[in-house]
Amino acid sequence: MKVLFLNVTDTLLPKQKTHGFALKDPTFPPLGMLYMGSMLEQQGHTVELIDFQFESHPLKKVHGLLPSVDLVGINVDNLCRDVQKVIAAQVKQMDPSIPLVIGGPYCTVREKYSMQFIPQADICVVGEGEYAIVDIVNALLGKKKLSSIPGVFYRENNHIKTGKPVEIIKDLDKLPFPARHLVDKYKYGKIGKTYMYQPRVTLILTSRGCAFRCRFCIRHVLTYKSFRQRSAQNVLNELLELNEHYGSVMIIDDNFLTDTKRAHDIMDQLIEHKTTIDLSIAGSRVDTADASLFKKMKKAGLKHIQFGIEAGTQKVLDFYGKKTTIDQITKAVKLAHEQDFFITGSFIVGAPIETETDIKKTIEYACSLPLDIVVYNPLDYKYGSDLWLDANQAGLIQDDEHNVFADSRRGIGHFTKEELEQFCRDALKKFYFRPSYIFHQTRKAIRTRDFRIINTWLNYI
Repeated sequence: MKVLFLNVTDTLLPKQKTHGFALKDPTFPPLGMLYMGSMLEQQGHTVELIDFQFESHPLKKVHGLLPSVDLVGINVDNLCRDVQKVIAAQVKQMDPSIPLVIGGPYCTVREKYSMQFIPQADICVVGEGEYAIVDIVNALLGKKKLSSIPGVFYRENNHIKTGKPVEIIKDLDKLPFPARHLVDKYKYGKIGKTYMYQPRVTLILTSRGCAFRCRFCIRHVLTYKSFRQRSAQNVLNELLELNEHYGSVMIIDDNFLTDTKRAHDIMDQLIEHKTTIDLSIAGSRVDTADASLFKKMKKAGLKHIQFGIEAGTQKVLDFYGKKTTIDQITKAVKLAHEQDFFITGSFIVGAPIETETDIKKTIEYACSLPLDIVVYNPLDYKYGSDLWLDANQAGLIQDDEHNVFADSRRGIGHFTKEELEQFCRDALKKFYFRPSYIFHQTRKAIRTRDFRIINTWLNYI
């Protein structure tokens, strides 16, 4: 069979003002689809992927491919679900007989409702899709029944039915490496015309799930409260393969440093093999920071690390259930700065216990840290998070509401959504327009001979 994956993104949405830093986030490949593509290719099937981030006329390309395609898969996430719904309808309009499969974070969180939200979908994958997509193809070939497949919903005689309960992939080492060749035609890692990473860029996932449970987060829902990690040797094998073809690799685990012994092992082996790729860690907790490990990461090629800081006051950190302290944050950022890492800190504004004084303390605290990038977002109550569940039980959020901002008009915060967005804008201005920040970035760019952040900052101005 031939399977066509569509990575539908927000590039088709109307341009809106943003409270986040940089004109646009860098582009990255859809790793989940590449994993599923690899599984299908192992079974002898043909796979093609269209990434809407790069195509000028993606639907025209889809229309041209449909006559030779046996199945279409579309990702559905929280941010872009409305445009993904539109694309699903247009695909079915082009060919009503084509089997349409949806999957992704939104489907995992909303399960059966996803089939109602996108009525054109024939099958919905809940949870991890690697084994499910192979089973679905076999079902379409008459070798299996949809009712026997774990983690799927499907339509039959205008009714939505369910397969077997979701099964978690316990041994991640058994999965093949992602079929990255499916997106060789695309150039990832850019903001506009500026590469924020060394080309070529790809992603790697060395664990799934999170060992923690912050109150604003839904990772425990997406991964069924299950934390699993690949062996150090399995991760090394993939990184050695990537070292031959890529300039930059971003590790996108929720917290790559959860198991510091495994992290030490991976870095030791990268150093031994003298790899040349630039590494980036997209998710890290401050309480895992370790001076000896950071030195190894520097030697192994780590360039960038992101910390989920969230707040600059202990009472807000405690409210979120972060299980971190202000001292740990300060120490972690200091250690990263000592290694000359490019450091991003993310913050959330608008906890229902947070006052204007607390927000100002967070803004001042961020400015006191040697961060290179800050990201501020108003708190939103995500469907399935502990905050959402508590507000739902209290009658403040309805069952069909997915992402709800911590708006005082809803009784779940001290400020309106507009006020929170203004706090974020003010925080960014205060951080980026400090003379000390401009001096720090200029000196760092000269020292490292890397002017990408300066170029992005000038674009931001």
